[in-house]
Amino acid sequence: MIGGMGQNNQHQFGDYNHHQHGGGLHNQAIDPGPRSGAAGAGTTDGNEGYFPTLNAAEQTLFLGGFTQFVEVEGVPQSPVGTLGNGGLGPGFNSNSCGSCHSQPAILGSSPSANSPQVPQTNPEIVAGLSNGATNVIPSFLTPNGPVLEARFVRHSDGTPDGSVHNLFSIAGRTDAPGCNLPQSNFAGQLAANNVVFRIPIALFGDGLVENTSDTTLHANLASTASRRAQLGIGGRFNLSGNTATITRFGWKAQNPSLDVFAGEAYNVEMGITNDNFPVKRNEYPGCIVNPLPEDAHLATAGGSPTAITGATESDIDTFTDVMRLSAPPIPVPPTADTTAGQGNFEQAGCNLCHSETLTTGKSIFTGMSNVTFHPLSDFALHHMGQGLADGINQGLATGDEFRTAPLWGIGQRLFFLHDGRTTDLVQAIQQHASQGSEANQVISNFNKFSTQQQQQLLDFLRSL
Repeated sequence: MIGGMGQNNQHQFGDYNHHQHGGGLHNQAIDPGPRSGAAGAGTTDGNEGYFPTLNAAEQTLFLGGFTQFVEVEGVPQSPVGTLGNGGLGPGFNSNSCGSCHSQPAILGSSPSANSPQVPQTNPEIVAGLSNGATNVIPSFLTPNGPVLEARFVRHSDGTPDGSVHNLFSIAGRTDAPGCNLPQSNFAGQLAANNVVFRIPIALFGDGLVENTSDTTLHANLASTASRRAQLGIGGRFNLSGNTATITRFGWKAQNPSLDVFAGEAYNVEMGITNDNFPVKRNEYPGCIVNPLPEDAHLATAGGSPTAITGATESDIDTFTDVMRLSAPPIPVPPTADTTAGQGNFEQAGCNLCHSETLTTGKSIFTGMSNVTFHPLSDFALHHMGQGLADGINQGLATGDEFRTAPLWGIGQRLFFLHDGRTTDLVQAIQQHASQGSEANQVISNFNKFSTQQQQQLLDFLRSL
């Protein structure tokens, strides 16, 4: 489940040490760090990044979604049918989808203040202090650290919580007069060891994931059952409680579709109500200033009942468009070194969870039917043990179960594991091993490799 942010174990790029290994001191394989050069996925200017076979109308949908994805939202609702319907708060984590999903380009994962996209500081800190807001920056948000959302494991009475507690309030903002919603007591919850974190997942190529049939995913998991059993690896899918179909988006595969994923994120991360999630979070007196839902289809918001187009879609529809129509990450051309590394990846057993190849079903979008793609994930849940457990249950996923993180695009990712606790691939790999983890034997296999074999595997991952 490599691929994740947190305040622990932060490791600066290029700051690698020699470690004790085996019986003596010698050079250990090191993470070469995120590769330089152009982004291997997505776009920084909106002129590319869509699946290459799309027709002109589909490209327009993608580009319209891209524009909305980077829009900065405010508290007052914009005129219906315009970009940025607004409705930020009462509680929020940031004020734009693109502020959190921007490494190595828009739709990616968490940036760093060292990223070209964020030349000054953590974008959540910027958002939390914007427009005169009176927020105190929580201690776990650092200028160079990852973008985080915070969840509380338990309620004050000891019963399970697990929900996202917004980092900030709109109180004090010049566009939110009369709202006095206090921030959550993060200092107290941290002292009670009751806060866990998640970082943004990368969204490139997710339309291919959405259009992969349950039959294909079940067959893929079954194809490795015998070898997985030999290595103590289980695996099961998270399922919708209503349809019993596979849910596949989010760190615990808790969301069934990109549309639901978009609607939930808009409501949870920015506090904006929408057609999927029409109820305001943090219903605090004086802080509900807009008619609800704040984001809706133009036709359902009082506009003329015309066909929904890119100009009249709701914001969450445009977010779905840009994710669904985006191109997957493109690895760099293989070399003898990275080809050997891929062989080592398979020899260790990493590919038994990080499945290298899947195929989509039929699609309504041009050229996206029966596409073979390489996400390096089985999209199944696996027990990751005490070391990575966050104690949060979502759907069928228990406190130490996580969806196998797709590794495509990992070559340019900055933070790893679900909470972004490290920037070092070696640390991320080693932290797969702990009591109760299905990855223990695989990590043992990795540790038995020579330094050269380990380095080849790391170089392979950074080529993705």
